[in-house]
Amino acid sequence: MTTEQDLDERLLDEGIRNERTLLLVEDDAAFARTLGRSFERRGYRVLFAENVDEASAALIDHSPGYAVVDLKLKGNSSGLACVQMLHQHDPDMLIVVLTGFASINTAVEAIKLGACQYLAKPSNTDDIEAAFEHVAGAAELELTSRATSVKTLEWEHIHAVLAETDFNISEAARRLGMHRRTLARKLEKQRVK
Repeated sequence: MTTEQDLDERLLDEGIRNERTLLLVEDDAAFARTLGRSFERRGYRVLFAENVDEASAALIDHSPGYAVVDLKLKGNSSGLACVQMLHQHDPDMLIVVLTGFASINTAVEAIKLGACQYLAKPSNTDDIEAAFEHVAGAAELELTSRATSVKTLEWEHIHAVLAETDFNISEAARRLGMHRRTLARKLEKQRVK
């Protein structure tokens, strides 16, 4: 009788990617468990990692067809480095970036580094599966006639500086010329949970 591990090893030996395997790179254990169970109920085999190193280690024995990566990982590291590593490992892997700190800057960088989609939290399994299926761009997307607000522009700039400083709030506040507590309050107001 063949075990699941034997089957995975045979598929890897044959160079076949396991299309229904999903790598979930998320440092929030409760959210990862909930999302992982939901994908398992849909027939996916879910691998878990909390950071870039764990994700890299998972690729030694597995070849997932899908990945969901949180933008801000344990130790204030960026999920963008994880996206880059996953895409370099397998350019055909479908990678969706999830974040509670959405910005145009990080969305553009995530796509440049190999993500197929970028979603703001809260996103559920339906949203993520739809993102996996909607890889190509849509020219018929309706454009808004409303100008970007000053608050949105401020948030975009704050987030860009945060990303540049690897989410170090003290350094970001220094670069932005504001007090650390002021920046922390702004982040708490804007954060999408």
